[in-house]
Amino acid sequence: MLEFSTEILTLLFFVAVVAGCIDAIAGGGGLLTIPALLWAGLPPAIALGTNKLQGCAGSFSASLHFIREKAVDFRRFWPAFLASLIGGALGALTVQQIDPGFLRKVIPWLLIGIALYMLLAKRVGEVESHQRISLTWFALTIGFGIGYYDGFFGPGTGTFFALGCVTLLGLTLPVATAHSKVLNFASNFASLCFFVIGGKVLWLPGGVMAAGQFIGGQIGARLVFKGGAKLVRVVLVVMSVALSIRLFMTS
Repeated sequence: MLEFSTEILTLLFFVAVVAGCIDAIAGGGGLLTIPALLWAGLPPAIALGTNKLQGCAGSFSASLHFIREKAVDFRRFWPAFLASLIGGALGALTVQQIDPGFLRKVIPWLLIGIALYMLLAKRVGEVESHQRISLTWFALTIGFGIGYYDGFFGPGTGTFFALGCVTLLGLTLPVATAHSKVLNFASNFASLCFFVIGGKVLWLPGGVMAAGQFIGGQIGARLVFKGGAKLVRVVLVVMSVALSIRLFMTS
């Protein structure tokens, strides 16, 4: 049985605070938390399950703030929320049957594409643009598809949700980020349930990091609208590139 010293738990807590803040702004916090859990001695499968526990706390925290601030139109977005929930559950079931390794070769290129798009289209997300697809189709494609990906693999989920909201629904980056956190919580929660059933979650380090994620999520959520689209874009680009490099190194 793994044992954790006070020093290790303290470090995991502060890593989770930073990751929760980054996640709330643009996604990509797993770039910090998964390596931290592996460093603490958790086997890969346990690290992924425990990461879902603390990630749920962060996405819930940010979602709670955005909903309280009335930045999320849940009455219109509930089909996407439900689709993400179902997608996350099916993805978590699939990953237990199939090796997700092939995705590690594809996702870095997608993240680099996002970074280039955000850099070249400098005004994207600063003002609302026209909606390209209906919310029903958004739920069936982006909500379910990215939710499934989150349950199956995970890195960059918040980034993909935010970009989908901007490009397909015409939302500004801050508003897109608010909605992406709600969708991310749905897929996180669904996949966490199956990791718990499979016995892949360690509650002590996961709980400590969940507390840190909750605090970080509150901080990051407040920065989203204070910094506006420019702050979100900068963090989005940095995290996309950093996550790409990390995935290239481990693929």
